Amino acid sequence: MTGPRILFVADAGPFVGGGHVMRSLTLARALEAQGASYAFVGPPAVAELLDAFSPDSVRIPAEDLAATAVRESFDAIVFDHYGLSEPDHRAMAKDRPVLVVDDLADRPLGADIVVDAGPSRRAQDYLGLTSDEARLLLGPEFAAVRPEFAAVREPALAWRGEPVQRVLISMGLTDVGGVTARVVDRVRPRVQEVGLDIVLGAGAPSTSGLLKTARRDPRLMLHVDTPHMARLTAEADIGIGAPGSSTWERCVLGLPSVLIVLAENQRPAARAMAERGAALVVDLADPGFDAAFDRALTRLLRDADLRRELARVSAGVCDGLGAGRTAEIFLGLIAAHRR
Repeated sequence: MTGPRILFVADAGPFVGGGHVMRSLTLARALEAQGASYAFVGPPAVAELLDAFSPDSVRIPAEDLAATAVRESFDAIVFDHYGLSEPDHRAMAKDRPVLVVDDLADRPLGADIVVDAGPSRRAQDYLGLTSDEARLLLGPEFAAVRPEFAAVREPALAWRGEPVQRVLISMGLTDVGGVTARVVDRVRPRVQEVGLDIVLGAGAPSTSGLLKTARRDPRLMLHVDTPHMARLTAEADIGIGAPGSSTWERCVLGLPSVLIVLAENQRPAARAMAERGAALVVDLADPGFDAAFDRALTRLLRDADLRRELARVSAGVCDGLGAGRTAEIFLGLIAAHRR
């Protein structure tokens, strides 16, 4: 019997970001490593991200997601799309196994397996939202992190706490509201000869302005649609980013970080990270954001003991092997269904 073909239905766009596609792609590759094949369907922004980060991945054009999913031949389906709920999941799956990647626990899900990597997520959060038979894979041990992060984990953790020479700023590929430029503007006057690695997508609102700034300020290095996030994260001494899926990448490598909350759905994970002592957290919606961010950045720059402690605690949150764990469980379900 040939390996199963799995359809991924993912969302992306200027207001949604690129995290759905990136974590789905990580899971897809983990499934492929265990014998499956996959294809993606979604809005045009999904294809654009795949063009940049995985040009060989199969993508299916779709005017109508539901009609396309029903028409395609596949053995199982993965949803990473907040705009879809139980009726959509079941109609598109047509009795095939369903895995839903979620962060919200805010709507009914037609899932056989739910993956929610939130550090504060509990099974009771999904009471009444899934069937009694649905399996819940909860917590950062199931976070979909690309394998290259786990591959450099040991050397990265070995030297955390050293003097700060590089800062990684990664606010999301789509750079919602041009937040990256705002953060960079606050960081530049507060560091001296420290290098700033800034990660963005090609279409990010901040990209053109920051390219001009980088021509005047040699400390800035822009990385547009970079495939080298593991190396950049390992080489950084501190990080600044949103508490989305890239949080787990920073945790795997123990990067002491300031998390900047950009959206309501990021607050629970950010709160849990702060309560664990795994990161410093500030909220962009806070009227006192600028002063709070400046204080957090200054603490990280000056306090080596704080950096070491954040590195130690955050590294204990996520080991980077979650995609493989999820793939093995999902393939077991698919195999049982095919028998």
